[in-house]
Amino acid sequence: MDDIIHELRGILKSRTPNRILPDNRVVRHASVLIPLFKNSTDYYILFTKRTDSVEHHKGQISFPGGAVDPEDESYLGTALREADEEIGLREEDVDILGPLDDTMALVSNFLIHPFVGLIPYPYEFKINQHEVDRILTVPLNELISQERKKNIESFEFDGELYHTPLYEYNGDIIWGATARIVQNLLEIMKNCVESDP
Repeated sequence: MDDIIHELRGILKSRTPNRILPDNRVVRHASVLIPLFKNSTDYYILFTKRTDSVEHHKGQISFPGGAVDPEDESYLGTALREADEEIGLREEDVDILGPLDDTMALVSNFLIHPFVGLIPYPYEFKINQHEVDRILTVPLNELISQERKKNIESFEFDGELYHTPLYEYNGDIIWGATARIVQNLLEIMKNCVESDP
């Protein structure tokens, strides 16, 4: 897996991510960080469960991130600022591998710019209790295993039915924009494996 992560860095640094160009809709730009870490021999992805106090995506599983502020220098800057604000992950502790493809959060009309970063483990996180209910970590191999099953499903949220990729771990459901971001990462990682001699 270390070789795949190394190859992933090369691919993300060299590829041009798919960008969504807003049509006539008014969208709000946001960025998220996909934190990867190694716990002994296995890699994990860190997610957050949002509180019911936040304005958007209450109670959902997401990545650290949020809306772009006018003072942010870049989309990456937004992702790093938000990760610091939400879980106390300092910018200098994140090794950015590169960007993923844009995705839309249809429920809130956010255009999301995701970035993958390696983080140290263990880490002394400082959770912003207004925004984050808890941190959850999911083994990367578990997500890869579920992705092989082609897990596109119908999922009901607030009385609406969504056709979305779906990942489940220890009773938590990852769906919507977050699941599409996971799916994009896993597709790129699959290409790393397939291109390995």
